[in-house]
Formats: sequence, structure tokens, C-alpha cells
Amino acid sequence: MNPFIFYNPTKLIFGRGQLEQLPKELSAYGSKVLLVYGGGSIKRNGVYDQVAGLLKGMGAEVHELSGVEPNPRLRTVERGVEICKAQQIDVLLAVGGGSVIDCTKAIAVGAKYEGSMWDFVKRKALPKDALPFGTVLTLAATGSEMNSGSVITNWDTQEKLGWGSPYAFPKFSILDPEFTATVPEDQTVYGMVDIMSHVLEQYFHHTPHSPVQDGLAEALLKTVISTAPKLLAEPTNFEHREIILYSGTMALNGLLAMGIKGDWATHNLEHAVSAVYDIPHGGGLAILFPNWMNHVLDENVGRFKQFAVHVFNIDPSGKSDRQVAEEGIQALRDFWTSIGAPSRLADYKIDDKNFDVMVDRTLFNGPFGNFKRLDREDVLAIYRASL
Repeated sequence: MNPFIFYNPTKLIFGRGQLEQLPKELSAYGSKVLLVYGGGSIKRNGVYDQVAGLLKGMGAEVHELSGVEPNPRLRTVERGVEICKAQQIDVLLAVGGGSVIDCTKAIAVGAKYEGSMWDFVKRKALPKDALPFGTVLTLAATGSEMNSGSVITNWDTQEKLGWGSPYAFPKFSILDPEFTATVPEDQTVYGMVDIMSHVLEQYFHHTPHSPVQDGLAEALLKTVISTAPKLLAEPTNFEHREIILYSGTMALNGLLAMGIKGDWATHNLEHAVSAVYDIPHGGGLAILFPNWMNHVLDENVGRFKQFAVHVFNIDPSGKSDRQVAEEGIQALRDFWTSIGAPSRLADYKIDDKNFDVMVDRTLFNGPFGNFKRLDREDVLAIYRASL
């Protein structure tokens, strides 16, 4: 393992009925609240009314930013920053999924900065402060509720980029599995793909002697694989919802990253696609990840064999290591297809006409990836294999 420092200050409040903790947690940071949410689903499923009632009961002065997009836009962030500065907001509350939380993180640091928040995304400046914020999670997927990362899309330049800062950790996050029960099936599927992708990107590494991290990653993957079909068959089963919700948080709260050097190339590949076509993030990952795996297989066949045997129970008897590894990759693709995820860019009517633009977006900082360094030809090959 590599030397590491683990830091995660987010207070996690998990379980049914835990929204009642909101007034106590939020009031510690002030009474002028910016409530951030998406396209209105929290109003249809009753979560908005519950949150609004609690905010009213604590005497909060509430301002709202609604309409956060699935790939949150810089312009929406800027609207939120303007509200924070004009109304002298004390604390932000994100109610929604990863996109809402990512947007809230960007607003929180932008509100304490005189320039454009995009400076942080482009590494032209570093955040030095942020407004405090908490989250109420309604979708199991990104893990943003317990980490310091965020992804923002600049639609004007067709860039979708990740950024992070120690100032971007939520102060607290409330996770009630009941709030995920009304999530549409396709979004539930995309969320589970995203969760598994986060685990896989920390599993495919070259760090020797990491049995604890490998075992944790394999256990999370097997848990999602075994639970996913049950959840889709019984979408209001809160035990299944609870398992997936918790898995999403554990996948990207820093636990799996301790002592290893993961590879986030597939997220970079997908961000370039959804920046141009605005497709669901999880759908893009389901398409690209198996093709990235096939492309980098020869970098460490043994690691892929381990994945096949430990996660998908592929029988290695009488087979070469490469054959076992390839069966594991196919098993992953087949599993994602079986739960309703797409397998080809053509499923979104995407062809190769914008490949050059997408490749340029992935290489804005030069070749990328840790498991295998990807250059222009590598990226093109993966995109072409994904058609």
C-alpha cells in the first residue's frame, strides 16, 4: 500500500425518519438558508413539503434555487452565487441527488470568491473558503453527499469537468431510503451503474499488497450485483433501497481510495460525451467502461482475472488468465444490460461526428489515466469500440 492521510469531516445521518434531525443540524450554521433542488420531483413526492415544514418550524429565512439540471450548469451555479451574495445567505441546503449537491458545492465556494467559480474548475485558482452546507439525499448514485468532489458543465464551451476542495465537504448529510423510493427505474439503474463504476475505478490499480481495499471493493460490487435485480423487482422495498443507498456513499467517501492509486479515466471519457450530448451520466458509463476494460486489459491481466473470479465467480479451470479476464468483462456488460442499462453509443443516437471534439475535451490537461496512460489514439479507439 501507499502512504495516505484520510480526512472526511462530513456527519452522516442515516436511516428512515432521520429528517427530523435537520433543524438541529442546520441551525448551527445560521438562519438564512438557500434551499437548492432540481426539477420539481421533491415537490411531487412530498420531500419538499417535509423540508419546508421543518425550516419554517425553526424560523429560517428561506430563499430557493430550483431547476438544477442533471448535468449542473455553470450558469445555474452563478445564479446561486448571486442569491447568496445579495441575500447574505448563512448556510445552503441541497435536497436532491448528486447533481444538486455538486451544484451546491460550487455555489458554496463561489459565494466566497470575487471571480468566476469556473476558475476553480479550470485550476486557475483554489478555494480559500466556502459557505457551510448540508444535504438531504434523494438518489443513490454519486456519493457526493460524503466527499469533496463536484462536476460542473459549462454549456457555452461544451466542457464538463470535475473539481474538488477540502472546503467542499458537506457539514452533514441526511440519508433516508424512503426518499429514494419514487426515483424512476431508469435513474435507479443509472445510479447503480455509477456506484459500481466508482468502485471499479478504485479497484483497477497497480498498487501491490492491498487485500483490505480489494476485499472491500469486491464486497461492495457483489452487494450491488445481488441487490440490483431485487430492487428493480420491488422498488418500494426499503431494505433493498437502504443497501443501495449505503453502498453509494461507501463507494466514494474516501474509504476505498486509502493506500491505492485508482484510475478515473472512464469518468473523464464519459464527461466529454455528456458535455456534448447531455446524456445520463450512468448510461454513458455503462457504455464506455467495458470498452475501457478491454482496451487496458494487457496492462494487468491478473487484476482482471481476480475481478472475474472474485466478483462474478467465473470458473478459471482449464482457461488462460486472459480468457478468464475477458469473461469477467463480458459478465459486467451483460449484468448492466440485464438491469436495463445501454451498451452502445448508438442507443443514444450518437455517431462519430463529434469524436474529435470529445477527444480534445478529455485531453485538455494532456494524456490521462493511471492504470494505463491514455493518449489521443487510445481515446479514439475506446470511443470507436463504443459505437
